[in-house]
Amino acid sequence: MAAFGQGGGGAAPDAGLTLVVGVGNARTVAGMAGDGAFHHAGLGGDSDDPELLLRRWLEALKQRFAIAEPVPLGFSAMRETLPNWLARAAAGGGFCLTVADAHRLRDDLEDDGFAWLPDWLPPGISVVLGAAATPLAQLLRARADSLQEAESDRAAPPLPADAGARELLALLWGARGMGKSSLVKAVHAEVLRQGEGLKIVELQREDLPSVGRLLGLLRGRKERFVLFCDDLSFSHDDHHYKSLKAVLDGGIEGRPDNVVFYATSNRRHLMPRDMIENERSSAISPSEATEEKVSLSDRFGLWLGFHPCTQDEYLTMIGGYCAAYGLEMDSAELRAEAV
Repeated sequence: MAAFGQGGGGAAPDAGLTLVVGVGNARTVAGMAGDGAFHHAGLGGDSDDPELLLRRWLEALKQRFAIAEPVPLGFSAMRETLPNWLARAAAGGGFCLTVADAHRLRDDLEDDGFAWLPDWLPPGISVVLGAAATPLAQLLRARADSLQEAESDRAAPPLPADAGARELLALLWGARGMGKSSLVKAVHAEVLRQGEGLKIVELQREDLPSVGRLLGLLRGRKERFVLFCDDLSFSHDDHHYKSLKAVLDGGIEGRPDNVVFYATSNRRHLMPRDMIENERSSAISPSEATEEKVSLSDRFGLWLGFHPCTQDEYLTMIGGYCAAYGLEMDSAELRAEAV
């Protein structure tokens, strides 16, 4: 987390965490919020509930940056979602999160405390906290100091040297319902189980034009990231494929060492076959007309095909895995669990 300063009114800083100390901090914090998200924890009722604070922050981010996903339910789920949405907000031009009378928020100070506070702030994201001159204000200062000290350990170790650049781009293509997305999520869960710091950033096709800015935010962080685009495909009049090319090629700077890109699609070449055929039949140079579009999938270094199968074939595969891992189960029970 970047600068931690003493706020004196006016506009909020472009980034970092600012503390406004004083009994009348609410008016100052509200003035610094601008078009950002403002929450006053001293209004009574549930205003002192950290879960309500996170919900208001996420609802403001969702509305401002047209985020398609719903705000998740529960404090833990919202806290896990906040960094992802802040990264989107940073890519969209920045945002300010504020809370007045933060000393009134219910918090378990014996368990590290301030679980509602983001663990990191991407460039362009600022947080303004107002608090009375209480011991909690000093705890906030100490928390910010510890986050600043962690900045020196931000850089992630590079991916293995034998992992070629193109092999870090994987396309899982094939029939619906064959487990493409499930495989990515299962691998992520296994990596987390092994104690590795791997995070998934899920992308929508509409997010592709801003991915270049996202890569700039992720570059140099201590975590490793998988950019995951599920069910990726392009229609006849869709030009987002040009943005995807820029992502796969990495631009002038190249892709960060701590980022890989995985995509799933029902189409081998990410585009309808008739779209490719139309380009070939109507162009002056048919081969050149289709090369640009077909070569998009060629930029992926790893292709994994998921071909359709019958239910009996599927059950045979499940039985093979059970045998390989030494799992003994009644055939009727195995069928019920698998189906």
